[in-house]
Amino acid sequence: MDLITKLLPATEQTPLLPPATGGDAAIPGFTPPTSRPSPSNEAPSTPAAEEGPFPTKQILLLCLARLLEPIAFFSIFPYINKMAQENGNLPNTDVGFYSGLIESLFSLTQMFVMIFWGRASDRVGRKPVLVASIVGVSLATMLFGTAKTIAEMVIYRCAAGVFAGNVVTIRTMISEQCGQRSKKQAKAFGWFSIANNLGISIGPLLGGALAEPVRQYPVLFKGWKWLEEYPYVLSSLVIGGLGLICAAVVGWSVEETLDRKGEDRQVEKMSVWELMKSPGVGIVLVVNGWIMLLAYSYTAILPVFWFTEVDLGGFGFSPVQISWLMGLTGLSQAVWMLAIFPPLQARIGTNGVMRVCAKAYPLFFALGPVFSMLLRTGNPALVTVFWALAPLAFCFGSGVSMSFTAIQLAVSDVAPSTRTLGTLTSISQAVVSGMRSFSPATFASLFALSVKAQWLLEGYSIWVLMVTMAFGFTVLSLRLPDYEQLKKEREARAEEETQRLLD
Repeated sequence: MDLITKLLPATEQTPLLPPATGGDAAIPGFTPPTSRPSPSNEAPSTPAAEEGPFPTKQILLLCLARLLEPIAFFSIFPYINKMAQENGNLPNTDVGFYSGLIESLFSLTQMFVMIFWGRASDRVGRKPVLVASIVGVSLATMLFGTAKTIAEMVIYRCAAGVFAGNVVTIRTMISEQCGQRSKKQAKAFGWFSIANNLGISIGPLLGGALAEPVRQYPVLFKGWKWLEEYPYVLSSLVIGGLGLICAAVVGWSVEETLDRKGEDRQVEKMSVWELMKSPGVGIVLVVNGWIMLLAYSYTAILPVFWFTEVDLGGFGFSPVQISWLMGLTGLSQAVWMLAIFPPLQARIGTNGVMRVCAKAYPLFFALGPVFSMLLRTGNPALVTVFWALAPLAFCFGSGVSMSFTAIQLAVSDVAPSTRTLGTLTSISQAVVSGMRSFSPATFASLFALSVKAQWLLEGYSIWVLMVTMAFGFTVLSLRLPDYEQLKKEREARAEEETQRLLD
């Protein structure tokens, strides 16, 4: 049997993605950096009483809106391989290419429209742009389930990407609700990250549970001709319908945050290039991109790694086992973000959190092949060790998702002013979409090549690459800027400019 056929058998091509876009580990025994980060990395000096109450209702509504994009993106992953094969009459050897292409087009399209959505929200307001984006993604998602050809799948996936600009608008609205460098912002973005992780968990769970309902639930759906003809439409309709409900709630209850009263005031004008050359901005964007590269490459590899047969270097999990482990690690992510991230960020700062995660990445990546080797021995005692330790390791490892929230805070802190925050957010999200556009197909292909080359490190060469990339993040994290110092330098330059004008 061909290797690719063994990796993706025609009767069971529904590997599920892990709930974390990074799914890695915070390893016990790590200690924070010996030098404490600047106060700006911990909490702003502004007293809480002066900042006002935390806008709980508005942040929760924005988090609800945030759920949709990852749900729509990840919901097709459980069935995309089988759907592409059926719609295109593809041989097993071609399934990975087409499914990876369709998965990536969402993010590739999204990357090109990020700046457009940001500018549109500046012109017509945050709220109408947010609602329009949610409605567009919802309708495109509903249409995807009706696709009967590869071309239709591509068109509907691209359409969803065109409208998936809500993340930029939501991040801008959160910053405007809380105030730049406000300590409320750290809490709000923590909730934002939880919403994102929940969406990543819910998406594939819904997609897998509702795909092919006639086959999965014959008692309920036997004889439903339209579900037999369109086996994936129920999943798309449910997810799209939830999105339309979300759009209605957001349109009714979310407050507009664009300050139109300030439109006549002089606005600091910076080109994209000037903004990227501002002190600290470049390295933060590089770290942001590197984190996303690790996250999406790992996300692409992990479900196939779990699914791959043990004698080829995987775990040999069934779709049900993958689904359960995915849900378990998704729950653990929420615990990390709610219980661990806030006090840890307050203690060691934004940069400190990222540096701890940066040290954990390479160690946790190395655990994947180690666990596979335990199964590969066939020793009952070692197999028992695997089942006792592996689920705990993956749950504990999901703590590295804290780096995603930390880098969002870093982007906000490094912005030269609140008037450049929207543009900088758009740039950072374009980087994220760019990484997500090519990582799934590229690293899934690299994994397949690694497994095929069993003579090279017994099929584990992909993990050598992953660990090496993780060490790159470890090094880059040491170069993150001191945000408090940047703030003081900017204030000093502003005072000098004011004095020069007065003179």
